[in-house]
Amino acid sequence: MALRGTLRQLVRTKDVDDVIHQNDADPTEEGHHAKLDRRLTSWDLMGFGIGIVIGTGIFTLTGTQAKDNAGPAIVISFLIAGVVAVLAAICYAELAAAVPTAGSSYTYAYTTIGEIFAWIIAWDLILEFALGAAVVARGWSGYLQHALDLPHAFFGETDSTVNLGAVLIVAIIGTIATIGIRESKLVTNALVVVKVSVCVFVIVLGIFFVKAQYITPYIPPSKPLDPKSQTTGLEQPLWQWITGVDATAFGFTGVLIAAAVVFFAYSGFEAVANLGEETKDPAKDMPRGLLGTLAICTLLYVMVCFVLTGMVNYTDLSEGAPISDAFSQVGLGWAGVLIDIAAIAGLTSVILVDIVAMGRIGFALCRDGLLPTRIGAVHPKFRTPATITIVTSVAVAILGAFIPLGTLAEMVSIGTLFAFLVVSIAVVVLRRTRPRMKRPFRVPQVPILPITSAVACVALMSNLAIETWLRFLVWLALGLVVYFVYGRKHSRLGTSGKNARDTVGA
Repeated sequence: MALRGTLRQLVRTKDVDDVIHQNDADPTEEGHHAKLDRRLTSWDLMGFGIGIVIGTGIFTLTGTQAKDNAGPAIVISFLIAGVVAVLAAICYAELAAAVPTAGSSYTYAYTTIGEIFAWIIAWDLILEFALGAAVVARGWSGYLQHALDLPHAFFGETDSTVNLGAVLIVAIIGTIATIGIRESKLVTNALVVVKVSVCVFVIVLGIFFVKAQYITPYIPPSKPLDPKSQTTGLEQPLWQWITGVDATAFGFTGVLIAAAVVFFAYSGFEAVANLGEETKDPAKDMPRGLLGTLAICTLLYVMVCFVLTGMVNYTDLSEGAPISDAFSQVGLGWAGVLIDIAAIAGLTSVILVDIVAMGRIGFALCRDGLLPTRIGAVHPKFRTPATITIVTSVAVAILGAFIPLGTLAEMVSIGTLFAFLVVSIAVVVLRRTRPRMKRPFRVPQVPILPITSAVACVALMSNLAIETWLRFLVWLALGLVVYFVYGRKHSRLGTSGKNARDTVGA
């Protein structure tokens, strides 16, 4: 009986109506606010979404994957990754419009499959956004070092002891995220205008230098990998270990491998769903913000990839700075300066949205009692979850300062895909458990489309290395320790009386 009771506690769920109305009551203690201000429109949401999606992917992954795996067909790789992201976005749109909340997929899991699974998702999202922000912060520091010829010991990637550039940008961005969502919105939108303008510039100027000879054959014939490039042991993709098939480069297999890698370029758009409580009309704005983000980003990705592989032979692409180097190869080196500016703007906005998203996830966890409620309190002046934003910013700064994150970047992808998987399942579960729930936006062809989304996520996850899966499992195990030591005992859903009515910051 005791075991049955414990299991019942682990899978207890929040009522959807309680989630929707959880901020209707006024705060009970002076100096704290349970509510986040509703200040965002669908255009603002698209600004945040584009701000986090267009970053390292378009400026680096295009060259690497075209050269190593897909050739000119890198366009198809980005389309495949984009389709998987869109399928997940459609599922996100239904839940985000019906249940607008700061916790996004964490709260969706809490209302469908239970508290412990919701905690796992939140823990996973913290990893995704924190690691992503730290990786990008180090990349930003590298661009700064290259532009200003700063010392490698403090701004480089491989030779640095303490990466001061990463600490600097995280400190600045963390301050902006703490001060307010309006300030974050203004900064993000300004950076988005810069990098989207430069992407359009690349497409419009580069299209005149595209040559048919560089995109023929469009999908280079498959060939065995060089023995030195073969991955074995824990470094090999999961699917390769299961099937025992030798990996190949190029061909359609190469296109699929590249799709799994460039999916990183789409990661982070789900941060938009974390802004549901700060959206003026979430029923309309959330679907528009999510789907609009991916539509714009996919179009830009595809066009930039087409121009890039059409300007120069894919075998001659630079792996470090493919776009600016391609313009240099056709005699337009001056364009590289503008592209570098766009890269810096792109990386800055990614860090900002990552930190904003982490603050909202922490706010949701604290409000539910799974983390100490006081650190999730909304600041009376800034109207943001200031303390949790500062805490997460410090953590990102430490990661960016001391840890070369290289191969750990794959963990961002596995974390994103895992969250997408849960959201896809949640749509099907809620359709059965809450068939009459008001859904301003509905996923078509349920359960076919959500199941397709879930299968696609698993397929891409199988292309990630075994060691990435092991690191991911270790992180989840650490999260379970935190949950059983603190979260399960302090969960508001599991308490009664006065404690069950407490709000964050009370």
